[in-house]
Amino acid sequence: MKRRDLLKALTVLPLAVASGRLFAAPAASSRLLVVFLRGGYDAANLLIPISSRFYYESRPNIAVPRPGADLNTALPIDADWGLHPSLRDTVYPLFKSGQVAFVPFAGTENLSRSHFETQDSIELGQALVGARNYGSGFLNRLVATLNGTEPMAFTAQLPLIFRGDARIPNTALRTVGKSSVNARQSDMIASMYKGTRLQAQVSEGFSTRDEVMREMATEMNAANRNAISAKSFESEARRIGKLMKDKYNVGFVDIGGWDTHVGQGGATGNLANRFDELGRGLAAFAEEIGAGWKNSVVVVISEFGRTFRENGNRGTDHGHGTVYWVLGGGIRGGRIAGEQVQADKATLFQNRDFPVLNEYRAVLGGIFARMYDLTDAQIGQVFPQSKKRDLGII
Repeated sequence: MKRRDLLKALTVLPLAVASGRLFAAPAASSRLLVVFLRGGYDAANLLIPISSRFYYESRPNIAVPRPGADLNTALPIDADWGLHPSLRDTVYPLFKSGQVAFVPFAGTENLSRSHFETQDSIELGQALVGARNYGSGFLNRLVATLNGTEPMAFTAQLPLIFRGDARIPNTALRTVGKSSVNARQSDMIASMYKGTRLQAQVSEGFSTRDEVMREMATEMNAANRNAISAKSFESEARRIGKLMKDKYNVGFVDIGGWDTHVGQGGATGNLANRFDELGRGLAAFAEEIGAGWKNSVVVVISEFGRTFRENGNRGTDHGHGTVYWVLGGGIRGGRIAGEQVQADKATLFQNRDFPVLNEYRAVLGGIFARMYDLTDAQIGQVFPQSKKRDLGII
């Protein structure tokens, strides 16, 4: 090396060391788990707008009652919001201790109301305008931005959110649910009525049921994209907690079964059972991860919310704005975060849905920036053409 080149290198070295933070990828010192509720869950019956008369007028059969002495009433949060009673013993205690925050009116600006298109849009984390790279999900780009990550997709196949240049392993955690009345039992019941005047009606009834179930299962199973069921989530969450306690620090899991077009229920019923199972799983994860909970962040998202008004089948249809959950032992929780409006007819999006006031890329960008001390340029790599929005949760 020539003398002048050596002197030049020695002159530049202190500057590079002093400003190394500008060039080095930040360390992944926190744990992150993203939970995707596939099917578009009904956020209005999770975080109940108890101060809204319009909510109770719009849902005569499935509304959750205002807070009261009865166990099947909303859990009080503040003057405007209540929490579904199925979370009384799991998520609600965490919320009261400041370890859970909810972000209503959250979601994507994608207006298709298609499960598949909106799920893809969110997992990609790219701008809606211009060309899109379906081989690059936002969690993969986050992993590529950080140092020291040990990512894992707790899914049967590598999800879109984790596709990209960084190599991500996956492991299947899938449980398939079964019908309460299987084909053999149906045949036994039908044989009981053989030769009676009800034989035709019973046979026709089972035939109609099978046809309807096939049609509904096609849409719902497709929307689930091989995700595990909420019923199995508690045991799977414990396994995830054990793995993330000692090894993995960026994880993803999806849960299906949230497409509640028919018989959704209110304080009890179909959706309430799913909330109960989800809450048990999240509480189990927090318990299993132990002391690491204080450095862990769990974000629960869904592709969209559902219609504010109930439909003719005592369910809800595909909507727009939803509610995100943020959980962790070290977060600033115990509150409702982000921009909000009164839940009323005048504020509905297209006269049917919650509006999106807290765009998901901005919200997640703000969370990731605080978790990992990311610069605006680094957040721009994770969410191109998006500016982070710090809601003060982390």
